[in-house]
Amino acid sequence: MSDTFTKGMARNIYFGGSVFFFLIFLALTYHTEQTFPDRSNQAQLTESVIRGKGVWERNNCIGCHTLLGEGAYFAPELGNVVNRRGGEEAFKPFLQAWMKMQPLGVPGRRAMPQFNLSEQEVDDIAEFLKWSSKINTNGWPPNKEG
Repeated sequence: MSDTFTKGMARNIYFGGSVFFFLIFLALTYHTEQTFPDRSNQAQLTESVIRGKGVWERNNCIGCHTLLGEGAYFAPELGNVVNRRGGEEAFKPFLQAWMKMQPLGVPGRRAMPQFNLSEQEVDDIAEFLKWSSKINTNGWPPNKEG
């Protein structure tokens, strides 16, 4: 091998590396396209889920809570709250009771404000959180309480 680095050598490294990384990019894109449908949420969006998302946004719940790791870290993660609080059947009654008794007034604990939501709005948020809990998050959050 020559002791000098020529323009031809530099050009070959540049083009060879470019082709190599372009092929890697294509392979990763293909892999993503093949696995993406398996990771998507298969549950259908219902009117209740859509209304629940609207209530979630109007009351800026993401300003305190995280949902699937996105949002503020002031209050608990809600992506897995359905599983943590009784599952599909017990979650709606739990959420109705929880929302009615806010704020708890426990000294030294962060307080959730009273939003004075109707029962329908709380049920809609429950449906939205149930729908969100069915998203395959590949094990996120890493612990049960988020």
